Amino acid sequence: MAQSRKDARGRVLRKGEVQRKQDNRYIYTYVNPLGKRKFVYATDLMTLREKEKELMRDQLDGLDRYAAGKSSVNDLFDRYMATKRNLRDTTKSTYVYMYDHFVRDTFGQKKLLGIKYSDVLQFYLYLLNDKELKISTLDSIHCLLHPAFQLAVRDDILRKNPTEGVMKELTKRTGMHRGVRHALTVDEQRVFMEYISNSPVYVHWWPLFTVLLGTGCRIGEAIGLRWKDINFKNKTISINHTITYYPTSKDRECVYKYHEPKTESGIRTIPILDVVNDAFDILKEDEIDNGPNEQVIDGHSGFIFQNRYGKIPNPQTVNGAIKRIISSYNDGEIITAKKEGREPLLLPDFSCHHLRHTFATRLCEAETNLKVIQAIMGHKNIETTMDIYAEATDRKKTEAFEHLASKLDNLF
Repeated sequence: MAQSRKDARGRVLRKGEVQRKQDNRYIYTYVNPLGKRKFVYATDLMTLREKEKELMRDQLDGLDRYAAGKSSVNDLFDRYMATKRNLRDTTKSTYVYMYDHFVRDTFGQKKLLGIKYSDVLQFYLYLLNDKELKISTLDSIHCLLHPAFQLAVRDDILRKNPTEGVMKELTKRTGMHRGVRHALTVDEQRVFMEYISNSPVYVHWWPLFTVLLGTGCRIGEAIGLRWKDINFKNKTISINHTITYYPTSKDRECVYKYHEPKTESGIRTIPILDVVNDAFDILKEDEIDNGPNEQVIDGHSGFIFQNRYGKIPNPQTVNGAIKRIISSYNDGEIITAKKEGREPLLLPDFSCHHLRHTFATRLCEAETNLKVIQAIMGHKNIETTMDIYAEATDRKKTEAFEHLASKLDNLF
């Protein structure tokens, strides 16, 4: 039978109560309704227990306020997040950052019972017009508020969800729609890679962008590649994990995390193209000159890519490099095209994920078996593959008609 814990005076301590030996202070440890561990301190046991009683009253009052609808949107969101116990740290951090950055100090202060559909609409319009948020960012905020308010509906705090239908109304009023990622054209892809390979400033990015464009990996999958994931004999790459780089909820300092893919379809094997193999050869030679990447992330090491500090590059840095390359190329292309008396071939604004979409498009242009494409891309749903395939074939159809038109024009 377990013995009861006692303090220095022999008094039995309750669950959660301890007395520190170094200074004899009493501590009560508890978990609040949001799932966070908290501590209460006192110099004597009676004071500690008075604080425990007060804490219990406060917690019950908090539940009563929620049940009566007197809590704020912030209280509702925190309660909603407390129910999401299976979220990855990276996902949770992103949710909390988005909410804290755009909602907590403004709309989040409003009381639940006073919120109407028009209040949500007005807040969203404020974010679009005054804060100049993109519709995609607003959609992310909506995806946090809508399920939080739905929780209040299910708990019978609210009769209706005030966020219901707001995004549809916004797109109707403003004419703004969620951005659609478009792949680079063949010519855009060619000039992008040629410019990097011929640039003394950006040539060190060539292996990474070659791997991104030659495998269709997500950026986290690409920067997380290890030499043990590459089978040079069979010419295959094993995608079995991803690296995330995100701010912690405490001090917003960014950290790297090693994760398995979110879905089983994310675990896959990709053939190595010859140009991708060339990129790996260059990286091997770089390791001979500069030494291997010695970074350890959650017990894993042997990563292929590394920056000048010997660590893997983070996604923000890669996207920043793309922006600089686009700007530098376009500036030079405008001048060159003017001298040569032709229209400039300018690069559009794009990010790492557009390179994955570009690979998928090239794959769709060369392959008709959708299941093969889905397996290589690691798409969970075949609908995603079909959307890309439809866009790729539409573009090919347009090119075919333009080619046909040029031939027919010569016959008239």
